[in-house]
Amino acid sequence: MDLAGKKIVLGMTGGIACYKVAEFTRGLVKAGASVQVVMTQAATQFITPVTMQALSGRAVFTDQWDARIGNNMAHIDLTRDADAVVIAPCSTDFMFKLAHGACDDLLSTLCVARPATVPLLIAPAMNVEMWQNPATQRNLAQIKADGIAVLGPDAGDQACGETGMGRMLEPEQLLEEVIASFQPKRLAGKRVLITAGPTFEPIDPVRGITNLSSGKMGYAIARAAREAGADVCLVSGPTALDTPYGVHRINVQTAQQMHDVVLSRVDGKDIFIAVAAVADWRVANASDQKLKKNSKGDVPQLQFEQNPDILASVAALEKRPYCVGFAAESENLLQYGEEKRKKKGVPLLVGNIGHQTFGKDENELVLFDDKGNQRLPQAGKQALARQLVAEIAARI
Repeated sequence: MDLAGKKIVLGMTGGIACYKVAEFTRGLVKAGASVQVVMTQAATQFITPVTMQALSGRAVFTDQWDARIGNNMAHIDLTRDADAVVIAPCSTDFMFKLAHGACDDLLSTLCVARPATVPLLIAPAMNVEMWQNPATQRNLAQIKADGIAVLGPDAGDQACGETGMGRMLEPEQLLEEVIASFQPKRLAGKRVLITAGPTFEPIDPVRGITNLSSGKMGYAIARAAREAGADVCLVSGPTALDTPYGVHRINVQTAQQMHDVVLSRVDGKDIFIAVAAVADWRVANASDQKLKKNSKGDVPQLQFEQNPDILASVAALEKRPYCVGFAAESENLLQYGEEKRKKKGVPLLVGNIGHQTFGKDENELVLFDDKGNQRLPQAGKQALARQLVAEIAARI
């Protein structure tokens, strides 16, 4: 649960995007957060406090003078133990209030009165012309200068029938942004290239050789690196996984394709993490047509040739990034892992027992470097990915 133990004050202003915030609230709660909803009067015109109370499991506040707060200081009491304040949707008018420190209702007063240690994040939502208006852009610049995080907006179809910038991020995107906001920005400004998933080597147009890698570990690392502030490019073999939010993904099939894409993209990267389970060999005599059985029971004779070593190729570059390799072994991990690290010529290699982790949501890792080895105990792959990113950041 990525937000376990976190208290989020969720502010809602007037806008049709309030319907999305219902699902966003469900996502926050499922991620382990405690959610306290505060609504402006305009927001209650689009969705009821009853709905938000049912979804958050807490009474909703709309009035500065709510009698449920004994000292009538809801604008103080609601934020003193909060971990973050999130405004979604954030209207044009409310952006003006934030930029100028206006305090004319509970939510605006709460934002100004929050402790300086409590981050404020806003998700703008408005018509494209309102977003592009010079006054809105001036307010936006001031909000950013004041240290308020702006999530989005996105471009797309709008409720008014127009199309353009101003559409609020989708609930799952907002959730990813909030989760990322709590992660240390250890890789801020870094450019990271990651490979993930299996490769597929054709035998004929409908058959091929592959492995059991699901890509989950590589995708988790891509997500963790993005959360840590990096610009992430993910080169992926065939998987059924969704692209992590904020990550640029390039799909490939074969080891040769992965090699070519990596070598074409590695220039200027700070870190290369080779997580993909790449086939060591490919079929040299692959058929252009589907191979057919015959009455004699003849078996096709496949000839193999070795695929290029992607990690070794990158590690051998004159201007190479910091290289991290992965080794999926079936036995003798401590021996084979260190041997592979030296053979590849990389400063850090991550080992695991392949058949114990392929397709699963948990893993156990061993880190190999020139000082020896370090075990990361069994945990969820996302938790391990964040630990690994921290280890990489500490080494660079």
